[in-house]
Amino acid sequence: MADITHPPMDQLQDLEYCIDSNPPWAETIVLAFQNYIVMLGTSVMVPSLLVPAMGGSDGDKARVIQTLLFVAGIKTLLQALFGTRLPAVVGGSFAYVVPIAYIINDSKFHRITDNHERFIQTMRAIQGALIVASSIQIILGYSQVWGLFSRFFSPLGMAPVVGLVGLGLFERGFPELGKCVEIGIPMLLLVIGFSQYLKHVRPLRDVPIFERFPVLICIAIIWIYSLILTASGAYRDKPDRTQVSCRTDRANLISTAPWFKFPYPLQWGPPTFSAGHSFAMMSAVLVSMVESTGSYKAASRLAIATPPPAYVLSRGIGWQGIGVLLDGLYGTGTGSTVSVENVGLLGLTRVGSRRVVQISAGFMIFFSTLGKFGAVFASIPAAIYAALYCILFGLVASVGLSFLQFTNMNSMRNLIITGLSLFLGISVPHFFSEYWNPAHHGLIHTNAGWFNAFLNTIFSSPATVGLIVAVFLDNTIEVEKAKKDRGMPWWVKFRTFRGDSRNEEFYTLPFNLNRFFPPT
Repeated sequence: MADITHPPMDQLQDLEYCIDSNPPWAETIVLAFQNYIVMLGTSVMVPSLLVPAMGGSDGDKARVIQTLLFVAGIKTLLQALFGTRLPAVVGGSFAYVVPIAYIINDSKFHRITDNHERFIQTMRAIQGALIVASSIQIILGYSQVWGLFSRFFSPLGMAPVVGLVGLGLFERGFPELGKCVEIGIPMLLLVIGFSQYLKHVRPLRDVPIFERFPVLICIAIIWIYSLILTASGAYRDKPDRTQVSCRTDRANLISTAPWFKFPYPLQWGPPTFSAGHSFAMMSAVLVSMVESTGSYKAASRLAIATPPPAYVLSRGIGWQGIGVLLDGLYGTGTGSTVSVENVGLLGLTRVGSRRVVQISAGFMIFFSTLGKFGAVFASIPAAIYAALYCILFGLVASVGLSFLQFTNMNSMRNLIITGLSLFLGISVPHFFSEYWNPAHHGLIHTNAGWFNAFLNTIFSSPATVGLIVAVFLDNTIEVEKAKKDRGMPWWVKFRTFRGDSRNEEFYTLPFNLNRFFPPT
C-alpha cells in the first residue's frame, strides 16, 4: 500500500518556472508570442459572431477585433501588475453573448434601415450597458464583499467549479473541430505528439522546443497545410459552414483591416444607456466573475503559487471590473473574463511565469495597432483553435479535480456533492442552450426581455450552476461534522493574506504599493 500512496501537495512540482521565476529572455519572448496566438481564437470568434448580427461589415468586424485585442492587452497588464498578479490573460468572453443578443434584437434598432447606422447605434447601447454593469464587479471587488463570500469556498466546493470552467466549454472543442476534421484531427494529434511524446527531444541543446512551443510549431505546420488546401481549391464546392471552418481566406480580415489604427475611447460615439440593457448585462458580469474566480484558482496552481487569499481575489475582481469599464469606453463589443485557454497553456508548456504574460500583453497592444499584421494571425482557421481547446480546456478541468486530493473522497457526502455539482453544471446549461437562440430568447420567456436574458445567462454558465450547487450543498450538509472531509484544515490558511508566508512572495504589489494599500 505504501508504494501507491501519493500525499496531497500544496503546489505542483512538475513545472519548470513558477510565477516569479523567468525563462531566458529569448525563450520568454517566444512564449509570450505563443500566449498571444492562443488568445486570438476567442478574440476573433466573438466579434465574428456578434458584429454581423449588429449590421456591421467586414471592415467593422476587423476594427472591433483590433479594439478587443488592444483593450485585452491593457487589462492583462493591469491584472498582472495590480490585480491578482497571477499569469492570467484577460480577454473577450462568450458569457456576454446572451445579453448582447438581447440588445441586438431590441426593436428600436431593427427599425434602422441603414446597416452601418444600426451597427453604430447597437454598439453604443452595448457600451452603455457594459459601463453600468461594470460597477457590479468594481463594488464587489474593492469592497471585499467577494472575498467575504469566498469564505464559503472549500476544496470540495471549488473542485467542481474549476473543473466546469474547463469542461463547460466542451462545445468549443470537438464539435467545432468536427466541422473540419482534415485540419482539426492532425492538429490535435500533432500537439499531443510534440508536447507529450517528444518533450524530451532537444534539437537545440538547451531548449526543449517541443515542450515549450508545441502550439507555435503545430499551428505553423497545420496552417501551411490548410493554406495549401485552400489554394488548391479543395473547398471550392463545399457548404458555407465547411468553408468558414476550413478556409484561410474566409474571414476577410486581411483585406479589410487598416494598416495602422489606434483604438481610442468613445471611438463609436457617446454610449447610450438603458435600464433594461444594463440589468441584462449585469448577469454576464456576475457569470464572468464566477468563471474568472475558477480560472484564478487554476492559474495559481499551474504557476506553483498558493491559492489566492480572499483579499487578492477581491483585488483581482475589482480590476476586472475596471477592465469591463474599459470594454465599455473603447467599444470592444463584449465584456471580459480570464482566458481559460491561456491558463491551460501554463500547464502544457510547464511555464507559469508572470513575466511571460506581461510581455504577451505587449504583443496584443502592438499587433492590434498594426491592423494588417494582426489580421494575418487572426485568419488562422477555427478548427486549429478547436483542436487546441480540446487539450487546454481539458487540462484546466483536471487541475480543478486535483483539489479533491485535499478532501476525503471515501465520504459518501463528498461523493454526492461532487457528482451532483458536476452533473448539473453540465446538464442544466446544456438544457438551456438547446432552447436559446437570438430570436426566441431562450427557455425563460416572459414579457420582460432583460429578465429573460438575465436568467438565461446565469443558467447557461456551467461554472455558475456548479458554484450554486456545490457551495450551497457543501455549506448546508453536515458542515461541522465534515470539516476535515471538506479539506478545510488545509484551505483555511489561504483565506487571509498573512495566513501563509508564501502569499507575500506571490501576491505583494509592485513598486512598494503595499504601503499605501495594505492587505486586509
